[in-house]
Amino acid sequence: MSEELMTIRQMCDAYEVTPRTLRFYEARELIFPERRGQHRLYDRRDRARLTLILRGKRFGFSLEQIRQLLELYEPGGTNRTQIARTIEVGRARLADMERQHAELSEAIADLRLHISDAEYRLSVPSHEQSTG
Repeated sequence: MSEELMTIRQMCDAYEVTPRTLRFYEARELIFPERRGQHRLYDRRDRARLTLILRGKRFGFSLEQIRQLLELYEPGGTNRTQIARTIEVGRARLADMERQHAELSEAIADLRLHISDAEYRLSVPSHEQSTG
């Protein structure tokens, strides 16, 4: 096997994904492995695209957002359009994540308070609770 091409098993091992995941991204036309009979062979471009797909998923980008960003890539170009759009999408996602973080922090604090109150109620003898 050429160093330039990787099998599906090699891709799965290298990127910690399943064959099903790779086939899914192929079906969604996000990666384009070479087909030789029943075998899929992934080149450097596929590997770069998969890296970006996985990073985008980790950050919570939709597959459609990822597709749009990948389509802006210009081989040999400066890719300023792709970079600018990535910044725009990234900032929007970051704002969303920060809002979710604030909501989650508030919920965590509230839950801690309720747990603390419940623990206190369990620690006080029942006859003291009814008179207090």
